[in-house]
Amino acid sequence: MRLTALSNTWQWRCLAILLFLLPTLAWAANTDASSLHTLTMLMGLLGGLALFLYGMEKMSNALKNAAGSRLKSLLAKLTTNRVAGVLTGAGVTATIQSSSVTTVLLIGFISAGLMSLAQATGVIMGANIGTTITAQIVAFKITQAAYLMVAIGFLIEFTAKADKTKQYGKMLFGLGLIFTGMNVMSEAMSPLRDYQPFIDAMAKMHNPFFAILLAALFTALVQSSSATTGIVIVLAGQGFISLESGIALAMGANIGTCVTALLAAIGKSREAKQTASVHILFNIIGVLIWLPLISVLSDWSVALSPSHPDLTGVERLGAELPRQIANANTLFNVVNTLVMLPFIGGFVWLAKKIIPKTRKPAPSEQPIVSPKYLSKELLMTPDIAMDQAQLEIGRIGRRVCNMMNALPPLTSKLASQQDREAANHALEKIDELEHQVDILHGHVLFYLGRLRKEPLTQAQSDRQITLISMTDQLESIADLIEDTLVPIMDKSLHAEIDISDDMREILDNIQEKVTHALLDSVNAIRRGDNKRAKQVLHTKRALNALLDKVLAHQAERLVEHDTNRLQLFSIEMEWTESLKRVYTVTKRIAKLHLREKDPQ
Repeated sequence: MRLTALSNTWQWRCLAILLFLLPTLAWAANTDASSLHTLTMLMGLLGGLALFLYGMEKMSNALKNAAGSRLKSLLAKLTTNRVAGVLTGAGVTATIQSSSVTTVLLIGFISAGLMSLAQATGVIMGANIGTTITAQIVAFKITQAAYLMVAIGFLIEFTAKADKTKQYGKMLFGLGLIFTGMNVMSEAMSPLRDYQPFIDAMAKMHNPFFAILLAALFTALVQSSSATTGIVIVLAGQGFISLESGIALAMGANIGTCVTALLAAIGKSREAKQTASVHILFNIIGVLIWLPLISVLSDWSVALSPSHPDLTGVERLGAELPRQIANANTLFNVVNTLVMLPFIGGFVWLAKKIIPKTRKPAPSEQPIVSPKYLSKELLMTPDIAMDQAQLEIGRIGRRVCNMMNALPPLTSKLASQQDREAANHALEKIDELEHQVDILHGHVLFYLGRLRKEPLTQAQSDRQITLISMTDQLESIADLIEDTLVPIMDKSLHAEIDISDDMREILDNIQEKVTHALLDSVNAIRRGDNKRAKQVLHTKRALNALLDKVLAHQAERLVEHDTNRLQLFSIEMEWTESLKRVYTVTKRIAKLHLREKDPQ
């Protein structure tokens, strides 16, 4: 399994933490147990951290699912207005509780051609602000209510019937686990207050370069700046680190979180790689700006944070430092964004210099067709992923419509060599389009299958099944055209038959109505247009009337004494029956669309 596939699971993060702490575990095994219960402490630290990370994962998933269409509308507001981009990035990240996820989403949008690099740059700046909400949440010392949150959240999740209510229960349950994990870590580490070797080790944190490097490395391993923030606040709450050291560690977490975007950009388009480079540049430049000004940032955060003069020593540090570090983290990102916002153009230019254009592959090297909107990074937000899948289904639909449009009328005649060449070209085009439909059909089904691995609400699960059905129905129409209509057309073009003028008009009218209904059905999918879907259903009456005319005409003509009459009858009836089958499947697609838009 690839690293990028593992990176979004809390299990992988815990494994990375364990690897990171292996040297400490080895030291613990050789430490005199009488002086310090090291293994007990490490078990408490790792267990608390696992609870913290699982709580973050649980809460993040619940927030994404509860946000639903709200998250989509926030992303839809992305414009060339850089301020709107910043606000959108902050809002989305505050919603899903992860700047890494937001950046990965941006890479997915850019890979799908839905956003420019300039738009993404503003959103990245806003995402850094949005992620400070996590630090603000964990800085509140409400561990006393943690178990109550877990209990109430668990009760809501397993008793509520409505999906949205269940998500709120999961959200509260996850938040309770976050504070429970912090409480477990805090209690596990409390004996270290009087342990001189640890105190000496923490003294090295006064070196900002060491603190930044350590936090960046740890965050890169667990791919969660929230985990680093949580540990920093636990250390601050125990009085182990100073404010300046906490700020330096938070700066390092900002750099380390870029690794997720870097991994997500591997194998992606040039623009996606440029997005990852913008994220890295922005965070590194921000750290370089503030590195000599940590004391200034410290003074600002102290001025903005509540003080507790009634307390002394470690108790006062534990009461004041967590909030001061959280506020310093927010100030760091807000001021960075305000300072660098006017230079978005410069970031874009620099990213394009770092990741220049590459040679386009020759036509012979390019695939016949490839998906345009399916990005695996978007799978973590099911609503958006399904929107993308629907756009890709629209591309399949356009090709099916083109197959139908390329199909010559049954009444066509090969009067000249030019007519034969035109007919052969049309049939070759249909064959090529059908091959493209098969390829895209496979990609969409695989993408929607992978989406099933994500936590889905009932509504999302129902929509996923609907999209799979739509894809299959379109592929069925393509097969009908290729395997049924094309052979009938080929037989008609080479047969010695003469279709009457009345029948020509009826058959051409049927083909036109079926083609138009198919186009309406595809446009209903692409544009979310219920009116077009209903027009497809309304076509049934007119189409049935035309089919009745065909039967009546055939009944009259069967009595004629014509040696080719039975062959003509067979061809005309096969043609109308096949067109009727195409319309039947088209009607199913329209009904699926209407059912999705209005489940009631």
